[in-house]
Formats: sequence, C-alpha cells, structure tokens
Amino acid sequence: MSNDAPVTGNLKEEISQAKAEEVLEQIDKESSFRKYAGAWAKVVAVVATLMSVYHLVTSSGLWIWPSMQHQSVHLTFLMVLTFLLYPAFGKKKGSGPSYFDLIWLVVAAASSIYIFLYFDEFSIRGTAIPRDIIMGEILIVCVLEATRRSVGKELMILAVVFLIYGLWGDYLPGLLGHTGFSLRRIVYQTYLTSEGIFGVALSVSSTYIFLFILFGAFLAETGMGSFIKDFAMCIAGRTIGGEAKVAIVTCGLMGMINGSAVGNVAATGTFTIPLMRSAGFKPVFSAALVAAAGTGGMIMPPVMGAASFIMAEYLGMHYARIMLAAAIPAVLYYFSQYVYVHIEAKRLGMRKVPSEKITPMFSVLKTQGHMIVPIVTIIYLLLLGRTPLYAAFYGIVSTLVVTMIAAIFQRKLVAMLKSYLRALEQGARQSVSVGVACAVVGIINSVTNLTSLGFTLGNAIVSLAAGSIVLTALLTMILSIILGMGLPTTACYIITATIGAPALLKLGVNPLAAHMFVYYFACLSNLTPPVAIASYGAAGLSGQNPSEVGWAGFRIALAGFVIPYTFIYAPALLFVSESYWEIITATISATIGVIAAAAAVQGYIFKPINILLRILLFGAACLLIFPGVQTDVAGLTIFAVMVIWQKMQMRSGTSTI
Repeated sequence: MSNDAPVTGNLKEEISQAKAEEVLEQIDKESSFRKYAGAWAKVVAVVATLMSVYHLVTSSGLWIWPSMQHQSVHLTFLMVLTFLLYPAFGKKKGSGPSYFDLIWLVVAAASSIYIFLYFDEFSIRGTAIPRDIIMGEILIVCVLEATRRSVGKELMILAVVFLIYGLWGDYLPGLLGHTGFSLRRIVYQTYLTSEGIFGVALSVSSTYIFLFILFGAFLAETGMGSFIKDFAMCIAGRTIGGEAKVAIVTCGLMGMINGSAVGNVAATGTFTIPLMRSAGFKPVFSAALVAAAGTGGMIMPPVMGAASFIMAEYLGMHYARIMLAAAIPAVLYYFSQYVYVHIEAKRLGMRKVPSEKITPMFSVLKTQGHMIVPIVTIIYLLLLGRTPLYAAFYGIVSTLVVTMIAAIFQRKLVAMLKSYLRALEQGARQSVSVGVACAVVGIINSVTNLTSLGFTLGNAIVSLAAGSIVLTALLTMILSIILGMGLPTTACYIITATIGAPALLKLGVNPLAAHMFVYYFACLSNLTPPVAIASYGAAGLSGQNPSEVGWAGFRIALAGFVIPYTFIYAPALLFVSESYWEIITATISATIGVIAAAAAVQGYIFKPINILLRILLFGAACLLIFPGVQTDVAGLTIFAVMVIWQKMQMRSGTSTI
C-alpha cells in the first residue's frame, strides 16, 4: 500500500488496536506478554484454556476442594503461565521460553502443587517437617521472581523488605523493633497457614476475581465493546460537547465489566480521543479526560476493581453491600467530569453532534441489546443475595446463551464459538498479574501479622496526627497515593488497609467508610502525578506529553479526591444510614458540590471568573460535599450568590469577574 492510500474503517480499527497494545506494553508491566507463534502459542492457549475451564467447573460445584488445595491449583496455573508468558529480562519475542524459564516453571509448579498433594498429611501432622520448609522456601523465591516479571520490581522489592524485617527486625530500635523470628517460623507462617501466600487475597483471586475477569473477557470477545460505543453515543452524543461526554459514558459503562484503569483507557481511548480531537477539543484535554474517566471504572459497580472483592472478605460483608456503597460515589465521580466537559464545551462554543452521525437507539438495541442481559443478570443475582462466585458463573452462562442465540439468528455460530475459545484463553492471561500480586501480598501480610506491624504503624499514624481524624485521613491518603505509584491497586489497597485503615478505625470511623476511603485513593493513585499510570496510557495513545496529560487529568478528577472525605464524617453516601432523608440530602448537596467544584477548576460558570472567586467557589464545593446542615447552607449560599452574580454580569455585558 502506498503512503497516500486511503485508510478503510476496518484498517483504522486494526491500527488503533495495535497502537493500544503497543502503549500497554510500554507502560503496563502486566501487558508485556511474550508474542509466541507456532507450537508454543498452542501450548500457552491450552494451558490458559484449561485454567479457565477448571475454574468454571469448580465454581459450578461439580468439583469441590478445600480452599487451600483450590488455591494451590490456582497458583500452579499462575506460575506456569507467568514463566511461559513473561521473559526474565526485556521484551524478548523468541520462538519459545528459554531453558532457564522452564526450570523456573517446573520448580515453581512443583512447590505450589505440593500443597495440594500433601494437604491431608500436614493437616493431620500439625507441624512442619524439613521437606515442607524447603518447598516453602522455594515457592517464596518463585513467587518473588514471578512478581518481578509480571507485576514489577517495586512490589517484589517491598516483599523482600518485609521478609528482611521479619528476620532481623529485632535489631531495629524503638517503635518498629520486635523480638525477631527465625527463617523456619516465617516460612511456616507464609507457606503452611492461611495468613500467608494461601491467605485471603489468593483465596479471593482464585474465586471471585478470576470469574469476574473471565466474565469480562467473554463480554469483550462477544461484542460488548461495540455495543457500549454505540449505546454511549445514543445517550450522550446529542448534547453540547457530546464527543467528550461519549468518552465519559463509554468509560463508565466499560468500567462496569472491566475494573482496570489502564485497560479501560486502552479499550476506550483508541476511538474516543480521535473523536474528541475531531470535534475541536485540545489533544491534552482529550487524553486527560479518558485517563480520568478510565480510572473511574475501578469504582464503578458491579465489577469494580479486584481489591473490592478482597474488601468484602476483610469486612465480612456480602459483595452486594460493597457494590451498593460504591454506587452513589461512582455516579458523583462521573457526574463531576460530565459537568466539567459541559462547561468546557460551553466555553469553547461547541455544538451538538449532528444527528446523522448517531445510530438510532432502537437500531442499537435491536441488533446488540442482548448484551445488556449478562450485566442485568450479575446485578440481579448480587442484589438477590447470591455469592459473587454464583453471580459471576451465571453471568458467564447468560453471556453464552444470549450470544449463541444471536449468532444463530445472524448465521455467525462458528465465529462465535471461536470467540468463546479466545475468551477462555484471554481470561486466564488477564488474571496472571492480579493473581501473582495477591500471592506476593500474602508474604507481606504474613510478616505484618507475625510482627504486629500493622497495629504498630496504625498507632503511629494516630499519634502523628495527634488524634485528629482530618490529619489521620490525610496521612492515610498520602500513604495510599505513594504506595500506588509503584504498586498495583490491589496490592496498594491490601497494604494500606492493613496499616492505614486501623488508624481510622481507632478514631471511631465506620469500618466500611474507612476501607472505602483507602480503596478510593488506591484507585486514584493511577491518576496522581508524578506517576500517573492511567494518564501515561492515554498520553501514549494520543502522542502527548505524559506530564501535561497527568496534571490535566488530575484537575478533571479533582472532585473525586474530595468525595472520599465525606465517607469519614457522615457515610450516608455509602448507604450507612437508617435515614433515607439523610442519604437523599447528602446526595443532593454532594451533587451541587461537584458542579461547583467543576466550575471552580474550570474558572467558568456562564463567563470566566478570576482566581480569588475560583478559590471561594471551590471552598463552597467542599462545604457542600462535606455533610451537615450548616455546611450545606453556607456552601449553597456562596454558590447561589456567584451564579446570580454571573447572570447579572451577563445582562450588563461585563466580560469577566
């Protein structure tokens, strides 16, 4: 093809997809797979497919193993796929794994499956023999290496630091010192108990998380992405600045099935960024909006991020309760961006998207409306009180049923069956980094529980904040954001929940509010400069400066950094209240608050406003977002006066205030 040849629609999609994959490989360690061809590609496909089939069968109840044995099989699959897919160094694209990789694979798989094979023996024995300790030491080393390859060196180094602390913490003076523990004791705690590698995090990974990732893979492979694009255009495309609002709605809908910030950005940015730029939005703004909206997918029910399932286990709550608590804050987060975009579009004098460019809603629902059924199934079963595992399993079943029926009518059955096989493989591939992160966090949790480090640091945070809830929350936020710069969200949440959440609980904060606070900032760390991984992804897709996109994305999502503080003082937004009136008033005041915050950040209501009034307006937003009659009245008064004043200025013809 010549350089001047026209680019067809299908070719454009292929180029966009290739660009997204390239960007993911560059900024996201989890996506830097080996690219196999031939026999080894088939080997990987078979192993990944078997992993998905195994989890589907066990979740159906046909096979039931004790939790630790099930986790052992899950971890064995993870180890095999890690050492097959991720090279030791760089991004090698050889025809197969090296002998070095295969040695790692065999040793890691053997030390993991050992738990399955000898579970009954050491359960009866009640103590460890030398063989147990040796296998434990091997698995710990293998998990650390798997973490370095698939997640990144930062989390691996952190785990090593914790192990060193467990071994030689008795040499530390003062608050952090402890009595010290032998290598044998640490290995026993980490390998043979439910407080180590085979603990809560890996248990959730082997059940809820894997099934929901697989559910998302089935939806992605069977046409959900196309449906979301068209549906979002029908909802938001007919409004002013509709191209950017489509990006927000698309990211929100995609977030309902994909709880990954970077994955959401890559999936939606390839078509929403060019769409916004063609409408006249600046390139940096377009990329930043996708980064901010993509990050919100981690807090959007029903699926949310992987850490939300672990939160449910930590709190001993049904996941439906977590999902319900996240609903209003997630809507507020996206509404704040919607308002931000509307103000930006008004400021730039933009118009609505022409009707001829929008597919009629009836046509979209007629051809693709069946894709709503799996989402409705998941939500209905969770609200009915079924377990997340049950809901995810039947969500996948409903996906198979509706897509197969549609494929029969459209005469595409063979293509649909092939997409099912791709989904089985992709679901397992996408679970590797999350599962490995859950395993290595088990090492950190093991040492933390053994040394009581979480309790110690929690007390230190409270002491440093002098018992102030505001300062304690601020320090916890900073801790979450700093950890999130180098760690995946799941690992960041688990560690901060172990250290920061107890500090908030000690000051009387509601447990759900404390953990949701920590979880939010673990998610928002993907958007916080200087290391804003979601913004880096969007910048790569748009060819813009990552730093500029990072700070622009931070500004767009600024209201999202304020909303979690509401949880601390009056968690009515989380439905932690018996008064519906309190929930309604908190929601209304917070909604007005995010409108004020968006206007303050933009410096524009109906006309531009100066910096002092922007600060005053942002103060009004904080007063409205924070609950309380007095704060609501004060914030609403300031906001109303500024709106009326702007109206008067417009009538008098004054340009700015």
